[in-house]
Amino acid sequence: MTPMLWPGAMSSSLQSKVGPHTATSQEGQYSLGKIAAVWALAAVPMPILAFLVAPMIPTSSPAHAVLVVWYLMIAGMVWQFILSLILLHQECGLQNWHAIKARIWLQAPQDPRTGASNAKLFMWLLPAFLFYLLVEMSGMGAAIGELMLIPLPILIELPLLDLGGLASPELQGAWWLVGVAFVSCLFNYLLGEELLFRGILLPKMPGVFGQWDWVANSILFALYHLHRPTQMLGFIVGGLAWTLPTRRFRSIWFAVILHGIEGVFVIGVTIATVI
Repeated sequence: MTPMLWPGAMSSSLQSKVGPHTATSQEGQYSLGKIAAVWALAAVPMPILAFLVAPMIPTSSPAHAVLVVWYLMIAGMVWQFILSLILLHQECGLQNWHAIKARIWLQAPQDPRTGASNAKLFMWLLPAFLFYLLVEMSGMGAAIGELMLIPLPILIELPLLDLGGLASPELQGAWWLVGVAFVSCLFNYLLGEELLFRGILLPKMPGVFGQWDWVANSILFALYHLHRPTQMLGFIVGGLAWTLPTRRFRSIWFAVILHGIEGVFVIGVTIATVI
């Protein structure tokens, strides 16, 4: 697909759904089949790596078993980065940085009415974060996630992918583990999950889902967590906190910052483990 400025290529009915000032990335909307295919390419490898490949790798201790799963999850997110690059190469080429930035909304927030950049719109990070915090602190997300156990009680037998399992004397002083955490955060909150779901998919979803594309994106992102099945339904609600402002202001930075706050805790837990 050749990148060009929109409007022009989309119908007026779709324009009314997605807003009057839509960036380059809105041209050439994905079909439902393509959205599902991209989702599957990102989601399916994760449970395979976590529940099939990881148990086949010999480990010397429970902590090392957690490390193996963590390495495999990082590998899955690196694959998402590669998949994103493949799609970007097909759509606008990897040499045109200006086109890439417009395509993935790597830009300051855009005023929904005028399309003008306005850094003051970053103030919406605060209410979005408070909403996410409320979902997590109230236990709402966890309670919704556990609803999966009603039709599928067997899921309780799957191992819970929890970095708390790294709390072991054998990893004290292993400062290289902090490097692993940084790499994990890089691909989790920027180059992997966020680039693919908010940078690649979200700008191309209004053609199918219209004004509810941000909700559909949060659902897709939640269901991508097949490797965390008892949590993924709860992620639908929490994910709305960064999907809505990202979509409304057409800036991936909302998702990167809000989702990336989790990385602070990942780094903190890792440092505490090493110390």
